[in-house]
Amino acid sequence: MALIFTAQMYSELKILLFFQCIFSTLSFISNHQIHPLDSLAPSELTQVQTIVNNSIKCSSSCQSLSYHYVGLYEPDKQIVLSWLSDKHLKKIPSRQAFVLARINFKNHEIIVDLNASAIISSKVHDGHGYPLLNFAEQTAANMLPITYPPFIESIEKRGLKLEQVLCQSFCVGWFGEEKTKRIVRELCYYLDGTVNLYMRPIEGITVTVDLDEMKIIGYRDRLIVPVPKAEGTDYREMMQKQPVNSPIKGITMLQPDGPSFSIDGHIVRWADWKFHLDFDMRVGPILSLASIYDLEKDEYRNVMYRGFISELLVPYMDLTEEWYYRTFFDSGEYGFGLCATPLVPAIDCPGNAVFLDGYFVSQDGSPGKLQNIFCIFERYAGDMLWRHTETAIPGKVFTEIRPEVSLVVRMVSTVSNYDYIVDWEFKQTGTIKVNIGLTGLLETRADIYTNTDQIKEEVYGTLLAENTLGSYHDHFLNFHLDLDVDGCENSFVKAKLQTKTATDKSSPRRSYWTVVSETAKTESDARIHLGSSAAELLVVNPSKKTKMGNNVGYLLHPGSVVNDLLSADDYPKIRAGFTKYNVWVTPYNKSEKWAAGTYLDQSRGDDNLAVWSLKNREIENKDIVVWYNVGFHHVPYQEDFPIMSTISNGFELRPANFFEHNPVLKVKPLGKVKWLNCSIECHLHFSSTS
Repeated sequence: MALIFTAQMYSELKILLFFQCIFSTLSFISNHQIHPLDSLAPSELTQVQTIVNNSIKCSSSCQSLSYHYVGLYEPDKQIVLSWLSDKHLKKIPSRQAFVLARINFKNHEIIVDLNASAIISSKVHDGHGYPLLNFAEQTAANMLPITYPPFIESIEKRGLKLEQVLCQSFCVGWFGEEKTKRIVRELCYYLDGTVNLYMRPIEGITVTVDLDEMKIIGYRDRLIVPVPKAEGTDYREMMQKQPVNSPIKGITMLQPDGPSFSIDGHIVRWADWKFHLDFDMRVGPILSLASIYDLEKDEYRNVMYRGFISELLVPYMDLTEEWYYRTFFDSGEYGFGLCATPLVPAIDCPGNAVFLDGYFVSQDGSPGKLQNIFCIFERYAGDMLWRHTETAIPGKVFTEIRPEVSLVVRMVSTVSNYDYIVDWEFKQTGTIKVNIGLTGLLETRADIYTNTDQIKEEVYGTLLAENTLGSYHDHFLNFHLDLDVDGCENSFVKAKLQTKTATDKSSPRRSYWTVVSETAKTESDARIHLGSSAAELLVVNPSKKTKMGNNVGYLLHPGSVVNDLLSADDYPKIRAGFTKYNVWVTPYNKSEKWAAGTYLDQSRGDDNLAVWSLKNREIENKDIVVWYNVGFHHVPYQEDFPIMSTISNGFELRPANFFEHNPVLKVKPLGKVKWLNCSIECHLHFSSTS
């Protein structure tokens, strides 16, 4: 069968796509009452800047004042829930901002009350670590080597063109030093015939920069190896020697009647779902107050109070001098939200997507805009929500099918060489699916080898091309999942699937498996290494039961399980204590939101999820938070050169005895699509072909 379009249909399709594109780029947010969890607006960020600048005494015209994070200091949970239950009668809770700043070369934590236009809390952090880097200081540090005589001499010695050299700032980690300075190491790359700088590293040179003084304090050129050639590294279509020829014809999803979702401020409504979407310059997307409408109960029922990526660790396995410290915390050191990339309509997101912006603060505290960083769209890919064909009834055949349509919230964060695609997908079944896609460019090391036969030593990676090694590395994304299943007081249940021997002589079977449930009473009971045994992981509400007597709950369904392979005494493992287990459960604490702590740059692992959990607090029938790690072990292969195709992993939150029966039983089939200005239904025209 082939789909046949008439000339009129093609014309109408173009008109429809044009207006759909225009619609998706217009402001899609109606006038709304401000919400307690709304991210700080540009005017509020400017107000924070004014209040802090006027209140802080700087040594020389505030040149030593540097902003590194400004975000919503969220109200206490019970205040938010009380406001939601009676928001028409109560004033919105006081709007407050949490500020991390460097003042006179010290770390300051500041809470600003915007209603009072005053600082209500200010303290100096005298512990270890430093706040995330901002763009301005990285840019300044990246320019220093280019004018540094020893570096210029090293470039000339290699026969390279200085104007084709680019440098980037790398956090140095912590490896047992008693005292640290706020430094980065500058590692440099060579263009000259390609835009793919990561495939042309200039190996052997280390430049150390003091960020507070903004000067080079260390330099070493320890070896010279060939810079990999530019040929074959440029991934752009225009640079391909052979014509780019795809057998796939154009595909789009049409919604001539417009989208089925609505956005009111930060509140998104779709099908039976309602949730709050927020942006944070450190963690990126925050999904809050996710609830689903129960038709039988005629009410919205709570599922998740707040969910976001709390940290992202990327440790490389190369032990050489220029590599051993590459153990990056992409949220706490660089800002996962700060690195959000503007999404390209009809490419990053389908043609039926709507786009939203986000805001951050620059080094001087002024607000900046990140345009089109979120896209929201309905996904229909021909999948089935459910179906059945009944053939057992004599003389009868019944077929019933429902297509699956879901709602996706997407953000892409480009943290240096890697592009992370973050999808939160809401399904009509009540499932929340989270998917992480990894693509972009490998971090490669230049070496002398041109063939694997030459390698007689540990090189910590795969030879991908001449003089180009792709280093082994990991990615661990920790998700903060504050589930409130039908209320705040929940319990965490591990339902083990256990093999049992059949002792009943009435059956010829010798074994079977059954479910043995254990409710975690304290934090230590809920730390879980996945992969060793089969188990269902549930968050249940002990005070709510179905008509059948089952506890109302939600199931955490992991994707591919990846465990951290580093030794317990390795410094990256100490700093990223959250990687010790796949799953953690803690009692709700507003201050415990970033799994590796507040100050990640050169942190020492003394303020993170693993430390908090040592309190071994009670978690049974409490307001609890689940922390789940999505992991990737990346062994590079030649197919990853010069650019990586997307690989994915994730998890799902699925209803488990949450509803009385299948919640999509009454979902209707999709309506027929009508073309614009058609006098007849033009939804499909088929012609048989041989």
